[in-house]
Amino acid sequence: MPAYGEVMGRLLEELGKLPGIGPKSAERLANYILGSSREDVLVLVQALRDVKEKLRRCSCCFNVGESDPCHICADPRRDRSTICVVEQARDVPVIERTGAYRGLYHVLGGRLAPLEGVGPEQLTITQLTTRVKEGTVTEVVVATNPTVEGETTALHLAEALKPLGVTVTRLARGMSAGGSLEYASAAVVGDALRDRRPL
Repeated sequence: MPAYGEVMGRLLEELGKLPGIGPKSAERLANYILGSSREDVLVLVQALRDVKEKLRRCSCCFNVGESDPCHICADPRRDRSTICVVEQARDVPVIERTGAYRGLYHVLGGRLAPLEGVGPEQLTITQLTTRVKEGTVTEVVVATNPTVEGETTALHLAEALKPLGVTVTRLARGMSAGGSLEYASAAVVGDALRDRRPL
């Protein structure tokens, strides 16, 4: 960064590596850090260090947590008959915030994407089938993203789980609450019609 010295230039370069952060956003963040107190910056540095040193993958569900098993797997109040399968650990808090699900989770670590070299071996599908075989699971909720890769992954999971005698369900899709038919895409309306339910 010719307009800045070496130290600020290095900070801009590192911030620019973060997803969704372009040069202008990196500059705003760098200037915010520069204007912050030393104590505030050291708290941020320690939080970043803690993420790398204290967080780990749960050996059961592959979620990220401070303990192994994670706090969800260790919670005796969770419904152990249901596992919700998500692509990434960041998807777990999204479902948790709804308050509508009280079962366990399984994080795949991605989705099937053959063109990118991601096959079943790169995901935690084998570990999922092992959990289903060993436990008291009666339903697996597939919550992969509604993309081509997410749908392919969902179909692969359904095939892998079918012989194990569990119910495999998929998150419903369609019209959002408060939405308007006038502004919904044909794909969204089509999903809503396919996933319709009785009143």
